[in-house]
Amino acid sequence: MRRSKILIGISLLILSLVVLVLNAFMSIPDPGPKVAVSSIDHLREALATKEALLYKKRQEELRVAINSYFDKAIAAGDIVGAGVSIVQKDSVIISDGYGKRNINRDERVDGGTIFRLGSLSKGFAGVLAAELKDEGKLHWEDKVSDFIPEFRFGDRNNTSMITLANILSHTSGTPYHSYTNLVEAGLPLQDIAQRFKEVTPISEPGLMYSYQNAMFALCGEMIHKATGQDISEVLANTFFDPLGMCSTTMDYETLAHMENVAMPHSKRRNGWRTLPLSNNYYNAIAAGGISASSVDMAKWMRFLLGHNPELMSKSALAETFAPFIEIKGESKYYQRWPGHTSSYYGYGWRIHKFKENDSQKEKTIWHHGGSVNNYRNEIALYPEADLGICVLLSNNSRIARTVIPDLYEIVKDIYGQTTPGIPVNKENDLVQLHLE
Repeated sequence: MRRSKILIGISLLILSLVVLVLNAFMSIPDPGPKVAVSSIDHLREALATKEALLYKKRQEELRVAINSYFDKAIAAGDIVGAGVSIVQKDSVIISDGYGKRNINRDERVDGGTIFRLGSLSKGFAGVLAAELKDEGKLHWEDKVSDFIPEFRFGDRNNTSMITLANILSHTSGTPYHSYTNLVEAGLPLQDIAQRFKEVTPISEPGLMYSYQNAMFALCGEMIHKATGQDISEVLANTFFDPLGMCSTTMDYETLAHMENVAMPHSKRRNGWRTLPLSNNYYNAIAAGGISASSVDMAKWMRFLLGHNPELMSKSALAETFAPFIEIKGESKYYQRWPGHTSSYYGYGWRIHKFKENDSQKEKTIWHHGGSVNNYRNEIALYPEADLGICVLLSNNSRIARTVIPDLYEIVKDIYGQTTPGIPVNKENDLVQLHLE
């Protein structure tokens, strides 16, 4: 009996010890997952901070380099004022101004200063046409004569072959710059359309590239007929208002009453002369009637690079930049850019192919230049690099021929560096690093 009591006591003691040990074990927190998650969070924060500091460092390096570039151009007497936008990926890196708005005054050019765009306007018209095609309101094969009955160019058969695609790609068979003088004289497009019956075609439609303003501008009349609205209204409703391009204008009166405008200039023997704003090309908005600031052009380039898919599908945008006709020869300034291999025209855009260094892989530039009222502008997008560059100048200048490749090299030198450190976008990489 006594032995049984002893055994029972021992058993109860052992059981109590086991319970105590189990409770103690269960009360100890598991440090593994909490430490791992905490470490990953701290690592992610550290890397994000490092990336933010690197971004600011590179942005400042770029600002210094761009400032130096345009300060030298101003000091050399090449330019009076410039608006510059640079977009990379989803970020506006630079949207700023350099020099004076008016050589005779102290007001400086800034990101909100407005310049006339000239033929950069053609790029807006081409993209709008692609959007309307995507909506089913227009088609590349639509005949100009179906939308503008008074239009005649060559005989009836030739007239019936000219399409929207032809006028947007400068392949209607019209002699170089036909009736640009009538556009500059302010004639309505309906009157100009009738005058083409007096012009002899130089080729069948679609066979030859011959740059136009008057013929290209007829796309504005086709857009009017297709939508029931003036092209300026359609552009504003489709792109400018949704993108917040608040300073973009498409008429003379609005521009003439705006304060922050870079005045046009011409070179004279003893310096610069300020010119008045002209009221031409507002009858041909699609060809050259848009004005904008570098801030707005940055928003436009960000959109063109595909970062506003809610406004326009990437597939529709891509049609704008599809090569339609080759631009042959080697005499154009862009054909002498480093690594240039070939050039084409799409719908309101030039498409260039080039190779970098010793690489055999061709890359692409979507590009256009513009000149009106002594303004001189350049825009270029590098889709493989997700990069856009726009330069607006308030005078004709020799630097316009090389400013795009010049700034591209500056950006590449600064942003083309390999980012040091550990991947920041892949959580698996972070977890793997922590485990190692």
